[in-house]
Amino acid sequence: MNAAVDQLAPLPADPRRRRSFLRPSPRLMRAMLAATLASVAWAALAARWDLPGIAGSVLGVALLLLLAADGWLAWRRWGAAGTRPPLVVTRRMPHALALGVTRDVVLRVGNTGAAPVSLALFDFVPPSLRFDGLPQNVTVAPQQSVEITYRVTPIQRGPADFGAVEGLVDSPLGLWQVRCGLGDPQTVRVFPNFAAVAKFALLATDHRLSRLGVRLKRRRGEGMEFHQLREYRQGDSLRQIDWKATTRQRKLISREYQDERDQRLVFLLDCSRRMRAQDGELSHFDQALNSLMLLTHVALKQGDSVGALTFGGVDRYLAPGKGPETLNVLTNALYDIEPQPHTGDFLAAAERLMREVPKRSMVLLLTNLRDEDESELGMAIRVLSTKHLVVVASLRERVLQELAEAPVGGLDDAIALSATHLYLAQRRKTFSRLVSRETFALDVEPQALPIALVNQYLEIKRSGRL
Repeated sequence: MNAAVDQLAPLPADPRRRRSFLRPSPRLMRAMLAATLASVAWAALAARWDLPGIAGSVLGVALLLLLAADGWLAWRRWGAAGTRPPLVVTRRMPHALALGVTRDVVLRVGNTGAAPVSLALFDFVPPSLRFDGLPQNVTVAPQQSVEITYRVTPIQRGPADFGAVEGLVDSPLGLWQVRCGLGDPQTVRVFPNFAAVAKFALLATDHRLSRLGVRLKRRRGEGMEFHQLREYRQGDSLRQIDWKATTRQRKLISREYQDERDQRLVFLLDCSRRMRAQDGELSHFDQALNSLMLLTHVALKQGDSVGALTFGGVDRYLAPGKGPETLNVLTNALYDIEPQPHTGDFLAAAERLMREVPKRSMVLLLTNLRDEDESELGMAIRVLSTKHLVVVASLRERVLQELAEAPVGGLDDAIALSATHLYLAQRRKTFSRLVSRETFALDVEPQALPIALVNQYLEIKRSGRL
């Protein structure tokens, strides 16, 4: 759709912009083929009928001069050093994208010149984004602008660097094409897809957590902060009755409690090779990061402070903080992390966390446990348990369950089924050995991790264990 150009001006030279160059157009290739065939035909006719051969030479020289003039005019207007093309290209898109969520990108092309311009546009999309709708051909009238739209879908978290938009402009005769960089490079951030967090924020109101699978259990009363006095309700325990207030009011009065606040939740996030396992489109690390953000939202709503420590190739520490801004702080600090091809050191991470977080906290370790990790992880848990309450959450590959449920069609299937059940039994024994009074363990498939973490967190808070 055309629109009047508002405050358009040629862009200054930008050293980051891709350099222009001249290339033959399809029309030139066809013209050269036709000229070659014509030359061969003329030579054959000249040899048979004794025609002057100089005519073919004159035709070739004229064609070369025409090519040179057309290329020179195109280069002088679009590609020469110091040239300011009469096109202004701006890119309009969100400042941040969500992993796997398709969004529109709009390119606005304005023509500040006195003649219409026809060109093909291709945006320099980073490899971490899939795109659809490029290239596109546009014609821009003088002092007008047009907009084109294409779609991008992020397939990897982290910063995504767009280069300059590339334009392919025809020469006056269409024999050459000038490839030039237009507009400016731009960087956007690709965050994990927190749609689940936004949905949870809506469902968390009015005690509708059960719609997410979160179980809310009635407390016995121990380990909770006093909230207010109210009339006795059927189902209240005798421990909740305030006998002094009952005597004054001459009716049963109960104490109402609320969950303890001002507690600390610290994530210990494994960024090692263990978390590079893939289930579907998301890696185990992406699933763990989504779960971390969901539980952070829940804990902040509960009045607790949340922090994080990463290990296994990426070492970052964020001190526990409270308030809605803490979720943004964690998001900006963790969104660009990718699991590294290293082996994480559980014991070293535990010792650092003990130094960074001296006050008693709930430490939630997110990892992908292997049998060979049990000895080192056990030592790390013993170190952490001297001061903190520890929750170990391990992501179990979905393929294990598929193998355990697969029908047996032969000897190979029977061997695979037996090996899978032996492995799962050993895994259950490993986790049972990790559980103690100060340690909880979860072994779940990636898609079940978010709700399992929230349920475990709420259960611990309601038990008064923290």
